[in-house]
Amino acid sequence: MKIIVDADACPRAVLQICLRVARDYSVEVWTVASFNHNIESDHHVVVGNASQEADIRVMNLAQLGDVAVTQDWGLAAMLLGKGVKCTTPSGREFDSNSIEFLLEEREAKAKFRRGGGRTKGPKKRKLEDDQQFEACLLDMLNRISDH
Repeated sequence: MKIIVDADACPRAVLQICLRVARDYSVEVWTVASFNHNIESDHHVVVGNASQEADIRVMNLAQLGDVAVTQDWGLAAMLLGKGVKCTTPSGREFDSNSIEFLLEEREAKAKFRRGGGRTKGPKKRKLEDDQQFEACLLDMLNRISDH
Protein backbone atom coordinates (compact mmCIF):
# COMPACT_ATOMS: atom_id res chain seq x y z
CA MET A 1 0.00 0.00 0.00
CA LYS A 2 1.15 3.53 -0.79
CA ILE A 3 -0.30 7.03 -0.88
CA ILE A 4 -0.07 8.73 -4.28
CA VAL A 5 -0.57 12.50 -4.40
CA ASP A 6 -1.47 14.32 -7.62
CA ALA A 7 0.67 17.21 -6.44
CA ASP A 8 0.23 19.91 -9.11
CA ALA A 9 -2.54 21.68 -7.21
CA CYS A 10 -2.33 19.96 -3.84
CA PRO A 11 -2.32 22.27 -0.81
CA ARG A 12 0.90 22.09 1.21
CA ALA A 13 -1.05 21.24 4.40
CA VAL A 14 -2.53 18.16 2.70
CA LEU A 15 0.90 16.93 1.68
CA GLN A 16 2.15 17.42 5.25
CA ILE A 17 -0.81 15.42 6.59
CA CYS A 18 -0.07 12.63 4.09
CA LEU A 19 3.58 12.49 5.15
CA ARG A 20 2.75 12.43 8.87
CA VAL A 21 0.01 9.80 8.55
CA ALA A 22 2.17 7.68 6.21
CA ARG A 23 4.91 7.52 8.85
CA ASP A 24 2.37 6.27 11.41
CA TYR A 25 1.19 3.55 8.99
CA SER A 26 4.67 2.76 7.59
CA VAL A 27 3.60 3.43 4.00
CA GLU A 28 5.37 5.37 1.25
CA VAL A 29 4.14 8.66 -0.16
CA TRP A 30 4.60 9.22 -3.89
CA THR A 31 4.04 12.68 -5.33
CA VAL A 32 3.62 13.43 -9.03
CA ALA A 33 3.81 16.95 -10.46
CA SER A 34 4.36 18.49 -13.89
CA PHE A 35 7.16 20.67 -12.52
CA ASN A 36 9.08 20.79 -9.27
CA HIS A 37 7.20 22.56 -6.50
CA ASN A 38 9.98 21.95 -3.93
CA ILE A 39 8.00 18.95 -2.78
CA GLU A 40 9.54 16.66 -0.22
CA SER A 41 8.17 13.14 -0.11
CA ASP A 42 9.41 9.57 -0.01
CA HIS A 43 9.31 9.56 -3.81
CA HIS A 44 8.76 12.62 -5.99
CA VAL A 45 8.21 12.22 -9.74
CA VAL A 46 8.51 15.24 -12.02
CA VAL A 47 6.79 14.87 -15.38
CA GLY A 48 6.64 17.13 -18.43
CA ASN A 49 3.95 19.69 -19.22
CA ALA A 50 2.16 17.56 -21.82
CA SER A 51 -1.58 17.22 -21.31
CA GLN A 52 -2.46 14.36 -18.97
CA GLU A 53 1.20 13.40 -18.40
CA ALA A 54 0.88 13.59 -14.60
CA ASP A 55 -2.38 11.60 -14.71
CA ILE A 56 -0.77 8.87 -16.80
CA ARG A 57 2.14 8.61 -14.35
CA VAL A 58 -0.27 8.40 -11.39
CA MET A 59 -2.20 5.64 -13.19
CA ASN A 60 1.03 3.73 -13.88
CA LEU A 61 2.10 3.97 -10.23
CA ALA A 62 -1.28 3.00 -8.78
CA GLN A 63 -2.07 -0.54 -7.71
CA LEU A 64 -4.96 -2.29 -5.99
CA GLY A 65 -5.03 -1.23 -2.33
CA ASP A 66 -3.33 2.15 -2.79
CA VAL A 67 -4.76 5.51 -1.76
CA ALA A 68 -4.72 8.49 -4.14
CA VAL A 69 -5.24 12.19 -3.41
CA THR A 70 -6.51 14.16 -6.42
CA GLN A 71 -8.90 16.92 -7.38
CA ASP A 72 -9.26 15.44 -10.87
CA TRP A 73 -12.58 13.62 -11.13
CA GLY A 74 -11.62 11.89 -14.38
CA LEU A 75 -8.39 10.56 -12.86
CA ALA A 76 -10.32 9.42 -9.77
CA ALA A 77 -12.76 7.49 -11.98
CA MET A 78 -9.90 5.60 -13.66
CA LEU A 79 -8.17 4.92 -10.32
CA LEU A 80 -11.38 3.55 -8.80
CA GLY A 81 -11.46 1.08 -11.69
CA LYS A 82 -8.05 -0.20 -10.55
CA GLY A 83 -9.22 -0.69 -6.96
CA VAL A 84 -7.55 2.45 -5.63
CA LYS A 85 -9.26 4.44 -2.88
CA CYS A 86 -9.46 8.14 -3.83
CA THR A 87 -10.08 11.36 -1.94
CA THR A 88 -9.98 15.05 -2.70
CA PRO A 89 -7.67 17.33 -0.70
CA SER A 90 -10.77 18.51 1.17
CA GLY A 91 -11.55 14.97 2.33
CA ARG A 92 -14.37 14.03 -0.01
CA GLU A 93 -13.95 10.36 -0.85
CA PHE A 94 -14.75 9.32 -4.39
CA ASP A 95 -16.73 6.13 -4.80
CA SER A 96 -18.35 4.24 -7.65
CA ASN A 97 -21.80 5.53 -6.64
CA SER A 98 -20.91 9.24 -6.90
CA ILE A 99 -18.27 9.36 -9.64
CA GLU A 100 -20.68 9.10 -12.57
CA PHE A 101 -22.70 12.07 -11.30
CA LEU A 102 -19.50 14.09 -10.73
CA LEU A 103 -18.29 13.39 -14.26
CA GLU A 104 -21.65 14.45 -15.70
CA GLU A 105 -21.51 17.63 -13.60
CA ARG A 106 -17.96 18.34 -14.82
CA GLU A 107 -19.02 17.96 -18.45
CA ALA A 108 -22.07 20.21 -17.98
CA LYS A 109 -19.90 22.94 -16.39
CA ALA A 110 -17.29 22.65 -19.15
CA LYS A 111 -20.00 22.99 -21.81
CA PHE A 112 -21.39 26.06 -20.00
CA ARG A 113 -17.89 27.65 -19.90
CA ARG A 114 -17.26 26.86 -23.58
CA GLY A 115 -20.46 28.77 -24.31
CA GLY A 116 -19.10 31.85 -22.54
CA GLY A 117 -20.50 31.17 -19.07
CA ARG A 118 -18.54 31.62 -15.87
CA THR A 119 -18.40 29.22 -12.93
CA LYS A 120 -17.08 29.84 -9.43
CA GLY A 121 -13.60 28.73 -8.45
CA PRO A 122 -12.79 26.73 -5.34
CA LYS A 123 -13.60 28.14 -1.91
CA LYS A 124 -10.81 29.42 0.29
CA ARG A 125 -9.26 26.55 2.26
CA LYS A 126 -10.08 26.37 5.98
CA LEU A 127 -8.67 24.44 8.94
CA GLU A 128 -11.82 22.29 8.85
CA ASP A 129 -10.84 21.14 5.33
CA ASP A 130 -7.50 19.87 6.70
CA GLN A 131 -9.27 18.11 9.57
CA GLN A 132 -11.83 16.52 7.24
CA PHE A 133 -9.06 15.40 4.86
CA GLU A 134 -7.08 13.79 7.68
CA ALA A 135 -10.17 11.98 9.01
CA CYS A 136 -10.99 10.69 5.52
CA LEU A 137 -7.41 9.54 4.89
CA LEU A 138 -7.24 7.73 8.24
CA ASP A 139 -10.59 6.06 7.58
CA MET A 140 -9.47 4.81 4.16
CA LEU A 141 -6.13 3.52 5.48
CA ASN A 142 -7.87 1.74 8.35
CA ARG A 143 -10.36 0.08 5.99
CA ILE A 144 -7.55 -1.09 3.70
CA SER A 145 -5.35 -2.41 6.52
CA ASP A 146 -8.32 -4.28 8.05
CA HIS A 147 -8.54 -6.52 4.96
